[in-house]
Amino acid sequence: MSFFAILFALLVEQVRPLAPSNPIYAGMRAWARWVSQNFDAGRSHHGWVAWGLAVGVPTLGALAIHWSLGNLLGWPFAVLWNAALLYVTLGFRQFSHHFTDLRDALDAGEESRARELLARWQQVDASELPRSEIVRHVIEHSVLAAHRHVFGVLAWFSVLAAFGLGPAGAVLYRSSEFVARYWRHQTSVSRHPASEALQTAASDAWNVIDWLPARVTALGFAVVGSFEEAIDSWRNYAQRFPDGNDGLIVAATAGAINVRLGGEALKTVVTSPDGDSEGDIGQRTTGPAGAASGREPEPAHLAQVVGLVWRSVVMWVVLLALLTLARLLG
Repeated sequence: MSFFAILFALLVEQVRPLAPSNPIYAGMRAWARWVSQNFDAGRSHHGWVAWGLAVGVPTLGALAIHWSLGNLLGWPFAVLWNAALLYVTLGFRQFSHHFTDLRDALDAGEESRARELLARWQQVDASELPRSEIVRHVIEHSVLAAHRHVFGVLAWFSVLAAFGLGPAGAVLYRSSEFVARYWRHQTSVSRHPASEALQTAASDAWNVIDWLPARVTALGFAVVGSFEEAIDSWRNYAQRFPDGNDGLIVAATAGAINVRLGGEALKTVVTSPDGDSEGDIGQRTTGPAGAASGREPEPAHLAQVVGLVWRSVVMWVVLLALLTLARLLG
C-alpha cells in the first residue's frame, strides 16, 4: 500500500507540482505563528509544549483520518489519503525549478544572473562569489533540498507506515523541519519573535528526527555513486560541518561524485517569508572552514548531481516495490 501511494504521489507531482503559494503552506505558517504567539512563554518546557502542538496536531490529525478512512471506507481510500499527503510533503518540483534556472544560467555563462538566482533562492548575499563557488553552493543546497523534500520524507513515511501509521511519518518529518526553520526566521522579521527556548526545542527535535533519514540519504548516495570515496568522505569530513546531519549528506555527496564541497558559508539576508516558497524560508547555509577533498566544482558536476539523485530515487523505489511484493506474496 505504501509503495502505491509513493508512486502515485511522485507521478502526480511531476505532472502538476504544488504551487509555492497554496493554502496548505499558508495554513501551516499561520498555525506555527499562532502556536508560538499563544504557547511560547520563554521557558524550556513551554518551548517543548509549543513544538509538540505545532508538530503533533497535524501529525495525529493525518493519522486519525488515515485510520478512519481505512476502517469506514476501506484501504483504497486510505491509500488515496496517503498519496494526497505525500503529494504535499514529497516532491522534486518543490525546489527543482531553482536548480534548473541556476544550471541554465551557468551553462549560458550568465554568472551575474546565477548569483542573483542563488541569492533569491537561499536569501543570501552572493554578489562576490566566483563561478566555482556558485556551483558548489548550488550542489550543496540542491542535495540538501532533495534530502528534505524526497529522501527524508520517504524514510519516515516508510518506517511508520510499516507499523500501520500511514502518512504520520511524512507529516512528522516535514512539520518538524518547517517549524524549526520558520520560528528561526520569525525571530528576524516578526514583531512577535520566537523565544530562544522555542527555537532550541525545535532545533533539537529536528536534529533527532533527521538523524536516521540523513544517514539513509548518505548511504543511498554512496551506493549509487562512488561507494568507497563516499564512505571515506563521510568518515573523514562530515564532522567538519557545523550541522552534523547536513554535513554528513554533503560529505557523502562530495565523495560520491568526487567534487570539493564545503567552505565559507554565505551571509544570510533577512527577508519576509510572505512571497517565498515553503521550502525557502530562512534556510541556513552550510560550510565550515574545512572542506571535503575532490575536484574543483564545475557546471558539469550539476549533471552528475541530477544523476546521483535520480539513481537514488530509483533504488529506493525498487527496494520498496520488492518489499511490497514480498509482503503480498507472503
